[in-house]
Amino acid sequence: MREDTADFRQLFLSGAPLLDARAPAEFARGAFPGAVNLPLMDDDERHQVGLCYQEQGQPAAIALGHRLVSGELRAARVAAWASFARAHPDGYLYCFRGGLRSQIVQQWLRDDAGVAYPRVTGGYKAMRSFLIETLDAAAAECNLLVLGGLTGSGKTELITELIAGPGAAVDLEGHARHRGSSFGKRAVAQPAQIDFENGMAIDLLRRRAAGHPALAVEDEGRYIGGRNLPRPFYLAMQAAPLVWLEEPFEARVNRVLEDYVLGLSGEFMAALGEQAGFAAYAGRLREAMAAIAARLGGERYARLADLLEQALARQAESGDTGLHQGWIAVLLSQYYDPMYAYQREQREARIVFRGGRAAVLDYLRERTRA
Repeated sequence: MREDTADFRQLFLSGAPLLDARAPAEFARGAFPGAVNLPLMDDDERHQVGLCYQEQGQPAAIALGHRLVSGELRAARVAAWASFARAHPDGYLYCFRGGLRSQIVQQWLRDDAGVAYPRVTGGYKAMRSFLIETLDAAAAECNLLVLGGLTGSGKTELITELIAGPGAAVDLEGHARHRGSSFGKRAVAQPAQIDFENGMAIDLLRRRAAGHPALAVEDEGRYIGGRNLPRPFYLAMQAAPLVWLEEPFEARVNRVLEDYVLGLSGEFMAALGEQAGFAAYAGRLREAMAAIAARLGGERYARLADLLEQALARQAESGDTGLHQGWIAVLLSQYYDPMYAYQREQREARIVFRGGRAAVLDYLRERTRA
């Protein structure tokens, strides 16, 4: 049997399969990318055992746990763990602190299924602490390059190209499952805050281990939708050199159309079906416009809302998305561009390079290539 491990760095660098034996509620509050939740106890069982522990102590709680998870229920859970272990011979199991629950899973696997499977000592809590330390170290030690540009300039696409190589970047919006603006909410839900941080930390760990001299990230506010960047990392971004991507206005309008109309409607319809998906997508755009109504002002909001309704009606009727360019162009020129222009002026001293797509991509590849 492979030995138990506390080498968290190697665990995350290797992408070792992880069997999470915590209860479903614990898993939902925070987990690691790709981990599979196969609990020793479900939420109700864990609650009963916890109450017993408080009232009668550990021996009584352990005895209750064995009574609750016995017979056919125990056999079914052992079978699920054994199936995972045989499918992932290079994996590990863990519970919250690497204590009793993971030891019981390990013992039952060995005794009932004849499967020897290693566990992570310290469990989820120690692994999570390691990733928090990883984020703090990245904030203090990484050479970051922040990619800025007006809305629709294609910053996220360029980050994706860097990730594909050569070069290095961390896709913060990808980890947050949100495009970052008022209109950035996706058809899929955002991850839990802890899951967002865990995924980001593992990505940073792997990029740094690959030896990249610098990492590019997209210019973001403190919040990406409902998820917030860890404060030390956010502050490091605010002090980092800024690379400014410049794109023609028409190209930016078309890119916003592609991402926030064609892409978003496609996401919703793929998830919910054509009719329900279109209704949900249209509602999402209306909500996003309404969310910035106060900042737009009453008259401008009414105009943009009317343009949006006309575009949605045309799209629903014929599939033609051309009318969406109307409200997008007004929103960019009268709302987002002035706001970003002011922000750029405040940070002009940090800009180390500016240019079109090809020039910026070449610059970032050269600066971040391992």
